[in-house]
Amino acid sequence: MRNVSLLLAAAAVAGCTTGQPMGRTAEAEQHLDKLLAGREAGPAVDCVNTFRANDMITIDDNTVVFKEGSKFYRNDFKDSSCYGIGSGHYALVTKQYNGSRLCRGDIAKVQDISTGMVVGSCVLGDFVPYTLASR
Repeated sequence: MRNVSLLLAAAAVAGCTTGQPMGRTAEAEQHLDKLLAGREAGPAVDCVNTFRANDMITIDDNTVVFKEGSKFYRNDFKDSSCYGIGSGHYALVTKQYNGSRLCRGDIAKVQDISTGMVVGSCVLGDFVPYTLASR
């Protein structure tokens, strides 16, 4: 009986850490809509080339957009959020496991800009390309 209680407690804790991310604020939704206006989504890809820090736009704790010329890649973190990344006080730090590419499933660290301390992490999701709509 004690083992069953421990399993139920462990399942409850795990459920708290893997829930769906909180909803996007109206401000963040407007920012994303404005950024992707006039663009069409293509099929998701597993990996993208590594980007410079100024090529990443933070939408909120759940979504970032990477710029590659006129093409944008939207990434919604997988089953998690990068808590605080949307505040501007933290940076998203990635490590490439596939050469010079970022891939779905890679773990990104959230690092405090002023102290350098790692304050969390998240998992990259699919990269959805957005290209300018053809007229």
